[in-house]
Amino acid sequence: MRLLTGASASRIPSPLLSLPRARPRCVPASSSACRAASSSAAGAGDGGARKPWLFVGLGNPGKVYQGTRHNVGFEMIDVIAEAEGIPLSSMQFKAMVGKGRIGDAPIMLAKPQTFMNASGESVGQLVSYFKIPLNQVIVMYDDLDLPFAKLRLLPKGGHGGHNGMRSIINHLKQSRDFPRLRIGIGRPPGKMDPANFVLRPFTKKEQEELDFAFHRGLEAVRIMVLEGFNKSATYVNTAQSSEMLNR
Repeated sequence: MRLLTGASASRIPSPLLSLPRARPRCVPASSSACRAASSSAAGAGDGGARKPWLFVGLGNPGKVYQGTRHNVGFEMIDVIAEAEGIPLSSMQFKAMVGKGRIGDAPIMLAKPQTFMNASGESVGQLVSYFKIPLNQVIVMYDDLDLPFAKLRLLPKGGHGGHNGMRSIINHLKQSRDFPRLRIGIGRPPGKMDPANFVLRPFTKKEQEELDFAFHRGLEAVRIMVLEGFNKSATYVNTAQSSEMLNR
């Protein structure tokens, strides 16, 4: 597990580290309207009880896998944890877990420690125990089919050949109806085996590009819990600025 402290934290550009904590952006005519707006999907259909959002990053535990392409889901969770002050301080259902809030919305962060191909063992138990609606379970993982450092946020879908996602779908009783944030790692060069490619580390330039993608992912998470999935998806899936692409 790599927490963004010390040398690791120094790689994240200063705009990310200095981002303020998200707060509900709501100034309606009445306080009850504000509570309804800031609740977003979190209180829908459950009698007003606030179920947490569960953000799951996929990766492999252990130092040998730190900083590799297959672990960008872990890194995305670390960025959120660092920026929002949510320590991943407990082990629950085979995952490193952190609990906190963004604005007034409860969230959980999780990094399954089962190794990638068995991620569903952890995710399935977390979802079941905490009774989290599937539309509030967001899985973050590497994607070979997206250009490097490109993000794509979707409300549901298949596993696309990703073994971690395949495991999660299997442990959610074959349901594919949960959001996912795909993080592009690009295609392997030449005839390189994809299994070897995903375990390669990043170059310095690639890490800089990836850090800006994480910055974008962090803002997407904040928008999602405060303003809803659709606004977050619009933010993520629109073309990234030329400034980010050219860094």
